[in-house]
Amino acid sequence: MGYIITTPQIHSQTPSGYHLAENVANPDPSVYFRIPDLLRNWPWPRQLNPHYSVCNAESIAWCEALGAFSPKSQVAFNSCAIGLLAGLAYPLLDKAGLRVGCDLTNLLYMFDEYSDITVPSSVRQQADIVMDALHHPHMARPVGEWVGGEATRQFWENAIETATPAFQQQFKDAFKAYTDGVVQEAEDRAHNHIRDIKGYFTLRRDTSAMSPCLTVCAVHMDLPDHVLADPTIQKLTLACFDIVIIGNDLYSYNVERALDDDDHNLVKVVMHEQGSTLEEAVAWISRLNDDLIEVLLEEYNVS
Repeated sequence: MGYIITTPQIHSQTPSGYHLAENVANPDPSVYFRIPDLLRNWPWPRQLNPHYSVCNAESIAWCEALGAFSPKSQVAFNSCAIGLLAGLAYPLLDKAGLRVGCDLTNLLYMFDEYSDITVPSSVRQQADIVMDALHHPHMARPVGEWVGGEATRQFWENAIETATPAFQQQFKDAFKAYTDGVVQEAEDRAHNHIRDIKGYFTLRRDTSAMSPCLTVCAVHMDLPDHVLADPTIQKLTLACFDIVIIGNDLYSYNVERALDDDDHNLVKVVMHEQGSTLEEAVAWISRLNDDLIEVLLEEYNVS
């Protein structure tokens, strides 16, 4: 089983979101492809955090108050249920912890929307603003600054009310790697640079924001760094990262292709390096996904 995906026709992109062309009739048959059931070997059922509805509503209201998007784009964004990702990713967190997770997904979406259409020098400025706000959550942001600074400041000011010192440092380190990765992605995009598969995964593990997202699982834990550095934990972590990357890239490929912004997508990377067709690349990625899940399950069961 799988999902049939076709490419939408997208005629423009703005910091407030994507605008779909009105006429999407007669799509090019060459861009039809089937996404495999990536979780067919996954043993754990989905579990939704019981605080999801409340936290998601609060987080959406917070995001709307920031005014980062136009009213129309904000409505479209809300319909995507971005907070559901946090509700599923953090099923065991309490209400305060889940609110941190929901706010983080909104913040990441905001940074991604702006950085995707910005030149590298401006993305560097945005990254520096975000990190400065993360280190100074109680300081007012400069008048006229990009909205991401105030969004980050408010996000972190709320998070540190209940977050442990260990989490705070681990998150800041992880978020720095993420923002630096986004800057490098912008550099690659500006130079039409397509990485090889190994180099792509190295960068994508940062640009996916998986590391800061994973740290939220321990928002209320004093988890020592040496535990995170344990070889088994590291192997499990990398397998998780790459599985998420595969799913994200397969599902987002056609939108990115339609925007001519697919150089930072595993499907394009595999086709470029292996000289394969779209169908062949998807099949190769599917096999890699199965292998990674097998590695993860073996490590999990051994540990």
